[in-house]
Amino acid sequence: MSYTKEDILRMAEENDVEFIRMQFTDIFGQLKNVAITASQLERAVNNQIMIDGSSIEGFARIYESDQYLYPDLDSWVVLPWRPQHGKVARLICEVHNADGSIFEGDPRYVLKRELEHAAALGYSFNVGPECEFFLFETDQDGKPTTKTADEAGYFDLAPIDHGSDTRREICLSLEKLGYEVETSHHEVARGQHEIDFKYGEALSTADKIMTFKLAVKVIAQRNGLHATFMPKPLSGVSGSGMHINMSLFRDGKNIFCDESNPNGLSREAYYFIGGILKHMKGITALTNPLVNSYKRLVPGYEAPCFLAWSTSNRSALIRIPAVSGQATRIELRCPDPSCNPYLALAVCLAAGLDGIENSILPPREVPSNIFAMSEAERLKNGIDSLPGTLHDALQELERDPLLVSVLGEHLFTQYVTGKKAEWEEYRTQVSKWELDRYMVNF
Repeated sequence: MSYTKEDILRMAEENDVEFIRMQFTDIFGQLKNVAITASQLERAVNNQIMIDGSSIEGFARIYESDQYLYPDLDSWVVLPWRPQHGKVARLICEVHNADGSIFEGDPRYVLKRELEHAAALGYSFNVGPECEFFLFETDQDGKPTTKTADEAGYFDLAPIDHGSDTRREICLSLEKLGYEVETSHHEVARGQHEIDFKYGEALSTADKIMTFKLAVKVIAQRNGLHATFMPKPLSGVSGSGMHINMSLFRDGKNIFCDESNPNGLSREAYYFIGGILKHMKGITALTNPLVNSYKRLVPGYEAPCFLAWSTSNRSALIRIPAVSGQATRIELRCPDPSCNPYLALAVCLAAGLDGIENSILPPREVPSNIFAMSEAERLKNGIDSLPGTLHDALQELERDPLLVSVLGEHLFTQYVTGKKAEWEEYRTQVSKWELDRYMVNF
């Protein structure tokens, strides 16, 4: 549905909205907002709400800090978990410079720019995410712990799934926000959950991922729990991923589908896979952006860490689900939910389009369990690995001119600088593991 400024003002009055959250996302995927009262809504829809960009890491320098929020009017929604009297609504915004030009460091703009590239080639990009998270208990001060009374495993249900009521409440709230929730279930680890919503156009999906994470955290907190999208909060169990299912459409038809092909895939689909695999090492710095992300990407816990594709093998980085026709899609299995979805989707699309535009065929399919292979077997089969650390992934990103150009000079520089600082801070810390391991023995 497309809204006008007049629609927004009318709906705010009709729905007794008193506060509006003007939301935007920083380069590291953190949701930010400026809250205004309904009396300021007319200024907001006329792009007159200003922020200090120098206070947001990676945004603007202090001497050019005035920036403005331009709301996407179609993102208007009343938040269902807020009070029913004096309601709270939100608008998702893009960031502009004081002269009205788009701020090139806005992650949402980066994705929009790449979608325009796809549109120029005749494509629309559809995405379906699979978001996992943990629910943990809080202590007497309300601080998060890593404890859970949950005893459930994959697809288990109450009473041993202690998070089922919270998960149900999240799903109902998402439906009020206009999501089509497809599945909701307990995941492999204790306290781990997954909620999947229907695929959609990439920009809308990225917006929904950000709102989804907010909804999960808010509702968990209301129920006395802490929700985390940290990729690997516990040792010895599976971490949380965010598989990304991708497809390209042209004139309403899924161009990845070719029923005459043994795998049901078109030549464009193979090229798209080839492009992803070519650029994947650098992409990992964006799809897996934390030091902690790489503690999930290890053999033995279902997360793929090898550059391969398959139609059935879940140990491969890219899997082709057993569907056909309009549902044909490519599932990228390494991303985790700590990523900035705007940047992650932008670089995945750019890599796939590079594959199509330059006819990059992928290596042959790997149908067997890669985790069970020895290093010699992987080398014999030409199977390379993802970067093993955030530091390695950042080096790969810096070496990939396509990804650098997609991000743009400002965002690329600020992202790499910030992440290198994060790595250096981690590298110089002395952990409890080190103290336990070495303090007495040495």
